[in-house]
Order: sequence, then C-alpha cells, then structure tokens
Amino acid sequence: MGKGKFAARKQKRDAKARRWRDPVYARRQLGLDVKSDPLEGAPQARGIVLEKVGIEAKQPNSAIRKCVRVQLIKNGRQVTAFAVGDGAINFIDEHDEVEIEGIGGRLGRSMGDIPGVRFVVTKVNNVSLNEMVIGRKEKPRR
Repeated sequence: MGKGKFAARKQKRDAKARRWRDPVYARRQLGLDVKSDPLEGAPQARGIVLEKVGIEAKQPNSAIRKCVRVQLIKNGRQVTAFAVGDGAINFIDEHDEVEIEGIGGRLGRSMGDIPGVRFVVTKVNNVSLNEMVIGRKEKPRR
C-alpha cells in the first residue's frame, strides 16, 4: 500500500473497496435489515390477531409461552407476538386489533427462551395490555 507523499487518493480508493468486506457496512448499504424487517424500520405496527398459539420454551426451561399470530395491516405479513403478563392472553381474542413492537433481543432477534418470536403485544383495541393485566382498565367491548 502506498504511503508516499501523494498516496492519499489510492488509500482512499482502497479503503472504499475494502469497506464492502465489513458485513455491518454491506448490510446497511444494501438495506437488507430494513427489507427483511416486517415492521419496515418502524418502532411499532398494528395488526389483526389471526390465532392464539402456545410456544414451548427452549431448554432448560419448561413452559408454554402464550403468543398470538398477527397479520400486519401495513403490508399483510404474518408475525408471532408474545403476550406479556400473567393471564394476558385472556384479554386478546381473534380478530382483535393489536399493536406490536420489537421484543428487545440483540440485533432485532428473539429474546430469552421463546424461539422465533421477535415481537410483543403492547395494546389491544387501543388499550394498553399491561393496564388490563394489572386491572386498571377494562377491555373495550365492540
């Protein structure tokens, strides 16, 4: 690599070419993470509940985590979202409108012992799921 007095142009050109070997740079430039993200880069999204599902926790835990399959309104994609809280699944029915957000795992992936679940339910019919679980609010009747 040139280190002479007038080598800056070559060094700049070489650094630009080598950047593409950095996976973080390449994914960011090609927009791959946004393309593969069902929320399309947004922090939250609304969707319609298709069904309730129980997902088995990974080893060494033994539990059935209560989740829901949600079809997003903005793009029609289907995702699985975790219902946080004791008895929270009882406040969610099929065809309810829910708001989901990322679960908070590293690099937007699943968290803890729930395999393949990357989102959590925050609201049901525009009322906070947490408030309903605590008992502070009631689910609105349609």
